[in-house]
Amino acid sequence: MTTAPASYSRHVDGFGEVDIRPVRPAEDIDVIYDWVTRERSRFWGMREASRERVLEIYEYLDSLDTHHAYLTRRDGRPVALFQTYEPAADPVGECYDVRPGDFGIHLMIAPPDGGAQPGFTATLLDTFLAFVLADPGRLRVVAEPDARNDRAIARLTRAGFVPGPQVDLPEKRAQLVFLDRTVFLERAGAPVT
Repeated sequence: MTTAPASYSRHVDGFGEVDIRPVRPAEDIDVIYDWVTRERSRFWGMREASRERVLEIYEYLDSLDTHHAYLTRRDGRPVALFQTYEPAADPVGECYDVRPGDFGIHLMIAPPDGGAQPGFTATLLDTFLAFVLADPGRLRVVAEPDARNDRAIARLTRAGFVPGPQVDLPEKRAQLVFLDRTVFLERAGAPVT
């Protein structure tokens, strides 16, 4: 079991200050509800959920030791929702051989305001992975986007994730993808530890 860190902040030259903090369900519900119920978020699986149901889900996540949700802000403005989980404590862990040091993620980038910005998603994903992999006990990151979500799979592959098998989860057919800690650190130009 892991404890959610209080926050993480990183200045990215030419992009701004990116900070990641645990979701505060009651405080963040308006932003989260707006994002998860949009058509562009259909793969998140909450499009038809009521505001009360979304709040209930994030309050439940907030009560767990194995799953955590984070709101990411760029220069103080909310721009992404990230979730982490321990695969052995999640249905995905029943679909593949979980290794010691595996750590799962979900990510949702906020709807763009004023058009797309080149490198926006890649910068946020890179910052989130740096946050996740700051813990040296996390040796491999696993994600399981919906197998129909070609954009998410391509985005993760560009970040260094390697496709694994497709698996059937309770709510979707998923494409497992994996990123070894050493691959991320080498791509980031950081010393491999």
